[in-house]
Amino acid sequence: MTRSLKGRILTPAGLVDGTLRIGSNGRIEAVEGTPVAPESARDTAGPLLLPGFIDLHVHGAAGRDIMEGGDAALQVARKHAEHGTTALLATTMTAPMEDLRASLAPVGALARKGEPGAARVLGMHLEGPYISSEKLGAQPPYARPVSLDELKELDALAPIRLLTIAPEVPGNLDAIPRLVAAGFRVQIGHTAGTYEDGVQALQRGARGFTHLFNAMTPLHHRMPGMVGAALAHAQYAEIIPDLLHVHPGAIRAAMRSIPCLYCVTDSTAATGMPDGEYRLGRQPVTKCLGGVRLADGTLAGSTLTMDRALRNLVDVIGLALDDAARRLSTHAADFLELPDRGRLAAGAWADVVVLDRDLRVQEVLIEGGSTDVAHAR
Repeated sequence: MTRSLKGRILTPAGLVDGTLRIGSNGRIEAVEGTPVAPESARDTAGPLLLPGFIDLHVHGAAGRDIMEGGDAALQVARKHAEHGTTALLATTMTAPMEDLRASLAPVGALARKGEPGAARVLGMHLEGPYISSEKLGAQPPYARPVSLDELKELDALAPIRLLTIAPEVPGNLDAIPRLVAAGFRVQIGHTAGTYEDGVQALQRGARGFTHLFNAMTPLHHRMPGMVGAALAHAQYAEIIPDLLHVHPGAIRAAMRSIPCLYCVTDSTAATGMPDGEYRLGRQPVTKCLGGVRLADGTLAGSTLTMDRALRNLVDVIGLALDDAARRLSTHAADFLELPDRGRLAAGAWADVVVLDRDLRVQEVLIEGGSTDVAHAR
């Protein structure tokens, strides 16, 4: 079936008041309308139509964790779809190989066929195990150097679209060109490395940074650290805008320095759930006071959803709606080199989040199909 949506639409060329037409193939046929000034974005009684959110760092939701295997990834994708996420990367923890195999196999099946009412799972973000034992954060203690043989075995189970590594771990820096040549997209994170390590990793083919500022060497004016390497040289990096992981001022500084800084949730099983005890991989975690922590108080992922991230960016940090929307969709799509996602334009997938002027989700379309969002309201 074809469908038309009317409202204030964010296109690659800017906002328009008009109509978005969706074809029977789930792709956008046309967007027509009259231009609207960016400062008037929310000055409307009608709906706002933004590109569906794309979250490249998702551990869980709805009481389920990606590392469980089984139907966990499907339930996680359904919960995030309620909050406007139309595509995501299922994200692993640092773990033994047998745990990784068990979690990837069902994600591979889901990535190949998709499911109605669930965010499209594009593949895996392998956040561990090729990280630093000195900067585990909430990761379990199974860190080890990169193994291309392991990666190829895991990639055969589910497509690994993104790989976090610590470049200072012996062998990891030299492995980056081989990883890139094998088709893996590399970003830097959970690292005790220096500014120089970060610059060398980027020169050898790394493309971004995992949850900027968190679990990496900080910026100091005489020792710029990994944060300094990102601010000085990165085109892309992810950041968690839950206002717990990173101060709003630091988020604004990063947005001025990194052209395509994009937002992720780093969400856990506690997302969309009441306070209590949950799991993050093999780790027990506690949700309370809006955050998720290990027993020692270490932040352990988040309970953030992408619609909340949008409101934080616009209403707290002060971004314009079009800029915020790009940081929740377009930049992530471009990072993964997906020209038919993250934008409302002819030929792209009809991944659309419909919001009211208070930026509350009213409807979500994933590849043209409508998704129930009643629980998100």
